[in-house]
Amino acid sequence: MSNSHPRKKKRKRLNKEAKDLLSKGYVKDHISSTSITTGVNFTSTVENGRHLTSNITAKYAYKNATVDVIFDSKSNLSAAIGFHGEFLPSTKTIATLKLPDYSSSKLRFQYFHKHDALVTSLVLSQSPALRLSASIGNPTIALRMKAVCKTGCGFTKYDAGIHAANPNRTASIILANKCDLLKASYVHRFHQPMKIAVGAEITRSFSIKENTFTVAGSCKVDRMTTLKVKVNNHGKLDTLFLHKIRPKFSLSISGEFDAKALNKFPRIGLALALML
Repeated sequence: MSNSHPRKKKRKRLNKEAKDLLSKGYVKDHISSTSITTGVNFTSTVENGRHLTSNITAKYAYKNATVDVIFDSKSNLSAAIGFHGEFLPSTKTIATLKLPDYSSSKLRFQYFHKHDALVTSLVLSQSPALRLSASIGNPTIALRMKAVCKTGCGFTKYDAGIHAANPNRTASIILANKCDLLKASYVHRFHQPMKIAVGAEITRSFSIKENTFTVAGSCKVDRMTTLKVKVNNHGKLDTLFLHKIRPKFSLSISGEFDAKALNKFPRIGLALALML
């Protein structure tokens, strides 16, 4: 078990890097959230010269407990308290309480084994929702399934996919949105000083009979600077410039240009993140 967990973490990291290359950090979700370890993080986001949000996030961890507090520019305060306890071998239980929006509180149970994993969570709202996620495989290839069941509504979501990964490449085929969306993606990494990565994604929506083809690339200009770009067959071009001014202070600039909407100004996003 001790040897399998590092391999699972590495596979999870590779899959996350592939997903981030094709979707994360651009204008539409520009620095909407920043994950931190223990400490205080300040994030401010500006788009097209218009200030959108400012968030102060604090996280404290002690033994098996974590406390997250978020205060935003709209004077909203929310807190999440998590407890991690290993009651049985290969299992972990997490209880999370969010305030003042207590309806999003949840109870989560995780089971990890050498070749499979099972995660279930119960959202404690007026219409409780049960979320189920399961995977089976090894660090090289895995089959995953997700489903959401709500009281009185039955299954509102079910996805299935197969993922393959190694240090140089990641590939996946996913059937999502109740079998309405088919998505296939591939990312290749070039291990050199610039750490260049290129990827492509094809999606097919059966309900509206639409295909989308996206290509993306990223590179590390230096130790503190990263560039990302993606473009699809609908004429949308997204770019992202991320620079760490200091180890705990970063600047992010993103842009979005739509070739089919030349009468509109390109969208530009600016974000500053500071961790104390």
